[in-house]
Amino acid sequence: MQPLIDNARTFGQRPEEFAKLAEGQSPQVLFITCSDSRVVPALITGARPGELFELRTAGNIVPPYASEHPTSEAATIEYAVEVLGVRDIVVCGHSHCGAVGALVRGDDLDAVPAVRDWLNHATPRPAGAAEDPAVAEGVQSHVLAQVLRLRSYPFIDKKLAEEQLTLHAWYYEVHTGAVRVHRTESDAFEGL
Repeated sequence: MQPLIDNARTFGQRPEEFAKLAEGQSPQVLFITCSDSRVVPALITGARPGELFELRTAGNIVPPYASEHPTSEAATIEYAVEVLGVRDIVVCGHSHCGAVGALVRGDDLDAVPAVRDWLNHATPRPAGAAEDPAVAEGVQSHVLAQVLRLRSYPFIDKKLAEEQLTLHAWYYEVHTGAVRVHRTESDAFEGL
């Protein structure tokens, strides 16, 4: 913890770098990814403060849209699209994902009921080889399912129809740093 505290002490000693951030934000991208500490969107993309609007959830799960009982995730997505006017949404899964790995293996999660109930939002269950520690196939199929889930949000469907929004499916390899994007032409994840 001490190195983090030390950095936080010196971080605020450059006010000139941050003054413009007080004027507001206008990110062009909503980046939906896992809350895993090895996944750092700004590091992966090179984004500076104010350039990415982030939504981090266990397993980068996009819950079903429900207007009568909205989730904080749905509110974040709606705010990004309708208020901030983001033009792109990236759903980025990652190798060695504990959440997706648990789903692929069918792990017993009764000891962590909140995790178990959250992961129930990840339907259909990701396909993939349970013996693969990177759970690459499982994560990639899961990312595509989350992109499909986004299409069920009415405001996203509307923006897609108006060609004012683009959805992207990414896969990040924590063990190499490589990023792959899903190409619809080949129906495969390929290097950027």
